[in-house]
Amino acid sequence: MEKQFFYYLGAIHIHTKLSDGTEDINSISKAAKRAGLNWIIITDHNNFDIEEGFYNGVCVIKGEEISPCASNHYIALGIKNLINPSENTQNFVEEVRKQEGFGFAAHPDEADNRKNKAQPIKWTDKSVIPDGIEIWNWFSDWADNYDESNIFRIAYSYFFRHKLIHGPRKETLKWWDELNSNSEDIIPAIIGVDAHALKISKYIFPIKIFPYNVCFETLTNIIPLENKLPEDFEQQKKIILESIKSSNNIMINRHVKKEIPLIYVKDKSIIVKISTNAQIKIIQNGVLIHSEINKSLKFPIQEKIKYRIEIYLKNQPWIFSNPIILK
Repeated sequence: MEKQFFYYLGAIHIHTKLSDGTEDINSISKAAKRAGLNWIIITDHNNFDIEEGFYNGVCVIKGEEISPCASNHYIALGIKNLINPSENTQNFVEEVRKQEGFGFAAHPDEADNRKNKAQPIKWTDKSVIPDGIEIWNWFSDWADNYDESNIFRIAYSYFFRHKLIHGPRKETLKWWDELNSNSEDIIPAIIGVDAHALKISKYIFPIKIFPYNVCFETLTNIIPLENKLPEDFEQQKKIILESIKSSNNIMINRHVKKEIPLIYVKDKSIIVKISTNAQIKIIQNGVLIHSEINKSLKFPIQEKIKYRIEIYLKNQPWIFSNPIILK
């Protein structure tokens, strides 16, 4: 019998007017609701002033993007108080843990060869091990490929902006796999929209790059649960954060196709079920060990070895799992 889950869709890495976003939490939550999200996590830069709660039927949780000037931004979740950035990365990573929170290295490998004025912000100190990694950042992906050398390329980058999205950077996946290979625990991953709804007004008509509602229909973290979320906000928040911390989230690019994939372990095998033929890849310790085009897959696995899934639809990056272990 096929395993049954309740699925809760959410977006992580969102900025409001309290940092460098353009809208307030009321309008942002309405956009999330229209996009079919159940929960969102606000991560303003060096700001922790958002009031949590249910807004327009959406569970709004606050975190913080701890943001030193030049590098090593950290998405801190489950913290109780504002954490000021430090040039010593280890200091604020440890402060997050002291507050019983956990964090993810944000957009750790932004491109150096950009054809625009936005300076890349990377995780430069790889000797500092974060609790987890944001393996794919939507806005960073676009910014890495945004060409502002002339008005025609700018127009293309706006009207065909989704064509600038290439997927997780190879360097980031390699680092994530290495961290998991060197740890008995799972180093979890998230995907982030990095939503700002930035307005560009220096051209003929003011334009907004990736409005919130557009962002919320792209990189989505899906939490599968065996039971429904309770109605109480604090209980919902606790379960959502625990799910993210324990790597119980499936990462999907809903711009490619809006679907909830079925990925679980049964009879010492990874089970994958989707609605259309796509390329399903099995990665073990950073090495591709199996690939096939199919709607479903049953792949036998060994105990205490980490595997993860990547799925591509028409060569577009679509679905990514966290590491899976048969204990």
